[in-house]
Amino acid sequence: MAKVTYAAGIDTVSGSLAKPKKKEGHMCGTYLIGTHRVAETTNPECSRLYIRKGDAYNRSTPVLADEMANRQRFATVSAAVAARAKDVSKITLDQQNFQAQKETGYKTMKSYLWSLEAAAYDASHNG
Repeated sequence: MAKVTYAAGIDTVSGSLAKPKKKEGHMCGTYLIGTHRVAETTNPECSRLYIRKGDAYNRSTPVLADEMANRQRFATVSAAVAARAKDVSKITLDQQNFQAQKETGYKTMKSYLWSLEAAAYDASHNG
């Protein structure tokens, strides 16, 4: 993976750095998108550059049943994680359990909650 190093005085870059030109009602060219993320993570490299064609993306294959099931699982688990993170009755116990396993298991609270909710979803839908 490439590493982005900015000149002195530039702390962050975010958004579209180069946009495609509009020509007769449609876009042609490419986007150059830069992002800089500041978050607790195990990866110290937080800057990314992306190049994207300006054309609209048209999928060439149909959406399969297993892909729809994965999308449904992700949406359900994501909503459960958000609800659990705000549930006052579970916060203290979750934080204690997270701290107990942090050295040998999940490094962030969100990944820990995802593991709990994903396991609960899988248990209720697969057996």
